[in-house]
Amino acid sequence: MNFYPFDWGMIGSLLPIVALLLCSALTSGSETALFSLSPTQLDKIRRSQTPVNKAIMKLLSDQDKLLASILIFNNLVNILIISLCNRLIDRVVVFNSAGWEFAIKTVAVTFVLLLFGEIIPKVYASYNPSGFSRLVALPIEFITRIFRPFSFVLGKYSDAIQNRGIIQPENISMEELEDALEITENPSETEKEMLSGIVQFASKEVEEIMHPRMDIVAIDEEADFDEVRRIILESGFSRIPVYKESIDHIVGMLYIKDMLRYVGQPADFDWRKHLRPAYYTPEHKRINELLEEFQRQKVHIAIVVDEYGSTLGLVSLEDIIEEIVGEINDESDAPEEVLYKELSDGVYLFEAKANIALLEEVLDLDEGTFDDCRGEAETIAGMMLESKKEFLKRGDKMSFHGVKLTVMKSSGHHAEEIKVEREAK
Repeated sequence: MNFYPFDWGMIGSLLPIVALLLCSALTSGSETALFSLSPTQLDKIRRSQTPVNKAIMKLLSDQDKLLASILIFNNLVNILIISLCNRLIDRVVVFNSAGWEFAIKTVAVTFVLLLFGEIIPKVYASYNPSGFSRLVALPIEFITRIFRPFSFVLGKYSDAIQNRGIIQPENISMEELEDALEITENPSETEKEMLSGIVQFASKEVEEIMHPRMDIVAIDEEADFDEVRRIILESGFSRIPVYKESIDHIVGMLYIKDMLRYVGQPADFDWRKHLRPAYYTPEHKRINELLEEFQRQKVHIAIVVDEYGSTLGLVSLEDIIEEIVGEINDESDAPEEVLYKELSDGVYLFEAKANIALLEEVLDLDEGTFDDCRGEAETIAGMMLESKKEFLKRGDKMSFHGVKLTVMKSSGHHAEEIKVEREAK
């Protein structure tokens, strides 16, 4: 490999290459910058009506045309760079072997083009999309005008391909969204819980978040006003269901704010005429659908019923919102209920209504350990009831996967406290 003597014409051939390389860098960076603007940055640009900002918003108003124009111009510039580089190399170098000619003309030129025309500008643009967008907005707007006919044809062609089903939009599954959340860089615990709640929001059903039947505070329709006042003061709730004969027959909802003006009335005061209609929802309704119904109907609470119309539980607007933002506590909320306590090393006393997931967590068991024996049950008592097939009573004992459960306290037809201990191996 030999070199030709230097002449000033080589410098003249180099200058257009540098200029074109600069154009390639700005065009490549503009693609990254314009499409990386965050909603906050776009809002600032939208509010400041300068010529540059107006150009940015105009470009982003038709992103398909913008992308087509950038790609057409960038490819033309890169082709010119390669062609001019080959001519310059032929003026500078005499190749004695095809291998060296291939290495210089192809590998070296490609490396320079990728490094200075693609990688460096795109990396810079990704770190400063707002500033880079303002730098290139007016030139890119001019380029889109020049290449409008070509970008129009490309846009129509891509639309035709998509309409024929050759390009199909890919649906993203909930699992993929959860995986994306897991690899998100440096999220706080609060952000992570909220994003996870949003991802899972549409898949949850009412029965998963409702307050069960046994936890409902309700008023008998036959109660006098003194009893109603007592229940209102003890419960601290703003809305209380009212039933006739049994909780399966809810006749309305008592809003506490409707009773404030009558607080001094005697025991025989007819409080029933102030009842509002109760709102019902099936147990398997999705909570996002129920939220829309709450908004349309302007209600905040619903009675959850099964297919036979029996009352299963109660769900409120706050319960739905908590699935996204986490637990909401205010001054009227009671301290969080402790669902278990440790009696001795490895022996615990659980509330019968405690969730099976909590049992697995406390005993340091794998999630889903009891899935094969829990059936449809969500609570420890429910799992035991699923196995026994009849009502639980004090002294009932069962074992699941090396964990011994003993009913320590029961009332009526349901268990209240269950002792949990690992069986000796």
